[in-house]
Amino acid sequence: MQIKFSKIQVPNPEQFIRRCGYGKMIDRRTGQTSYARRLTHAGFYPRFHVYIVENAGQVTINLHLDQKAPRYEGVAAHSGEYDGQVVENEARRIEEVSRAVEPVAQPLTASKQRRGIGSWFSKFIKRG
Repeated sequence: MQIKFSKIQVPNPEQFIRRCGYGKMIDRRTGQTSYARRLTHAGFYPRFHVYIVENAGQVTINLHLDQKAPRYEGVAAHSGEYDGQVVENEARRIEEVSRAVEPVAQPLTASKQRRGIGSWFSKFIKRG
């Protein structure tokens, strides 16, 4: 299942997917990065598995559910579900997280940083 966002909604896809509870994985053979979230604490499977694709102004999250590990070494095929109620529920959860994420804060200008405006410590400093 594909979940699409604008780059404005999800400016940092890796940070966003980690906020959704996914851990980073790097395939040792291909070097490809993906992210996974386990459904139980008992084992590595079943798990939600996502790949992130960034195009001009758009972020696509390719989501599927891995039921079990590949049976044979060197074979990438697995029992992956790309649709169904469980995958749809997870897609909805990811979309809800995107609505809850606060907009990206703008960095302070150098003059504001020197004066301490907007810094965490400024609320403890009494002026004038």
